[in-house]
Amino acid sequence: MSAAPAIRVLLVEDHELYRQGLDEMLRGEGFAVVGQAGRGDDGVALALRARPDVVVMDLNLPGLPGAEATRRIVAEAPEVRVLVLTISTGSVELLDALLAGARGYLVKGAPLADLARGVRAVAAGELLLGRTVADEVLDRVRRGSPGGARPPGIGDLSERERDVLRLMAAGRDNTEIAGELQVGLTTVKHHVSNVLDKLGVENRIQAAVAAVRDGLV
Repeated sequence: MSAAPAIRVLLVEDHELYRQGLDEMLRGEGFAVVGQAGRGDDGVALALRARPDVVVMDLNLPGLPGAEATRRIVAEAPEVRVLVLTISTGSVELLDALLAGARGYLVKGAPLADLARGVRAVAAGELLLGRTVADEVLDRVRRGSPGGARPPGIGDLSERERDVLRLMAAGRDNTEIAGELQVGLTTVKHHVSNVLDKLGVENRIQAAVAAVRDGLV
């Protein structure tokens, strides 16, 4: 049986030495680094051309901020997943990037093992997001959203799917949702998949934003 293809990664980071260090570490862990960029606009162009599995994106970039670069990549190539590198989890730029569609974040200086796990998790479709940061994202949506807006597809959810969405918006993972609703984990995964499909969103954060805008939470 042939081995699974290596996860393809693009690095967008303006500090050259740090970027080279990331490149060497990831290659050493078996990833395929398909390109590097030191500017946000160059990172967008490379991502749209190379279509990597994961873009590791710094936030403070010349040319185009990381949050805006993330927004453009996700809009043009939704299959490409963005993992943000940040200095502070409380930054406005991080929240902007998550709302733009980033799949998660890692704090700069995290151990190599954390970076490798994070890239693999995001490539597999998982979210890499702490509950505190998720709460901050939802708080910003609550403060900034006009009342009465109904996201597309929200009315198509069943009552049980609405229950699942409320718990997702509260930061519960699948195991916690299963416990609170007293159903099996497979059932929860099925409901979560249906919720994402009906809302036309890619991940749990975007679903939670829809819940806030619809007044479900």
